[in-house]
Order: sequence, then C-alpha cells, then structure tokens
Amino acid sequence: MPRGLRADAQANYERLLEVAARTFAREGADTSLKAIAAEAGVGIGTLYRRFPTREDLIEATYRNETRRLCESAPQLLGRHSPTDAFRVWMECFVDYMLTKQGMADALPAILASRDALRLHSREALGEAVAVLLNAGIASGDFRADVAASDVLMALGGITLISGHEHQRDLASRLVSLLLDGLIAPRASASSI
Repeated sequence: MPRGLRADAQANYERLLEVAARTFAREGADTSLKAIAAEAGVGIGTLYRRFPTREDLIEATYRNETRRLCESAPQLLGRHSPTDAFRVWMECFVDYMLTKQGMADALPAILASRDALRLHSREALGEAVAVLLNAGIASGDFRADVAASDVLMALGGITLISGHEHQRDLASRLVSLLLDGLIAPRASASSI
C-alpha cells in the first residue's frame, strides 16, 4: 500500500481494493473498471491515477488480499482458541481463493512477469499457516507431526475441488475434515 497519501486518498485507495476484490470474485477480471470506481464512490480518474492499467489493479488487489489474509492469523489467535482461529482462517483462505479465481484469466500473465510476487505470496501464506499450526501444537490441540506446507497444499486442493461460490458449503465441509485431521489424539482415561 502506498504510504504518505492524504487520509482521504488512502481511504479511497483501500476502498478501491476492497471493491475490486469483491467484484473480481463475483464477475471476473474483465469486469468494468468504471463500475468498480462507482461502487467505491470515486471517479474513474481516481482509479486510473492509482492503477494506470487493469493489470496494476489486479496485482494490487492480489497483494492486498494476500497481506490481509496473512495478517489476520495472529489477530485471530488473539480472539479465539487455536482450533477456532485456524477454522476461521481456513474459511477466509477459501474466500481469498475465490477472489483469486475471479482474477484467474489475468493472474497467470501478471505472476509470470513478476516471479517474486508468486514466491512472496506462497511464503507469506506458509508463514501464516505455521503461526496458526504452531499455536495449536503449543496448546496441545494439534498434532506435532504436520507440516505447514502440507496444510497449505491441502487447502489449495480444497479450493480446487470446491472452487466456485455455489459450492461454498462443500469447501466448509472439507475444511472441517482437514481441521479434524490436525487434532491431536487425546489419551483415553482407560489407557492412563
């Protein structure tokens, strides 16, 4: 996010990214930029001043959504148990992937021309999963033999299988199954 903007310009920038994420998820990358600007409450000139091309808006939206998702991990742990925090985060990950799929036609070209962007996103998401997983391991809620990269791959698979908004319930059921697989086995009273 650009820094040093006036408060109103910063608010416009953030609102444009929020509206773009929702619109791309709903309508795809070819949606009207004029409609995005109107829904954000700014003129098309403001949109183009911040994002000279459609690709610039898509990249900024992708970066912003990745940042927001990753930053939410420790925030969720501050409000929920590790298990509940991870469940909420995984549901947010599914929504993030729906937004990303809405930009799917344009993202490959953007990511191909900016290799560091793909790598940065993957690393940031892996770190967020590790924060949540390690909190659950430390609390005794999660198994200690699970790698964050495996959880991230499983989440990616869930979004591929249920990658459409009309299959959101399927994604939630699969997230629950994944979370159940992370739960540490408890010693039964008879084995103590």
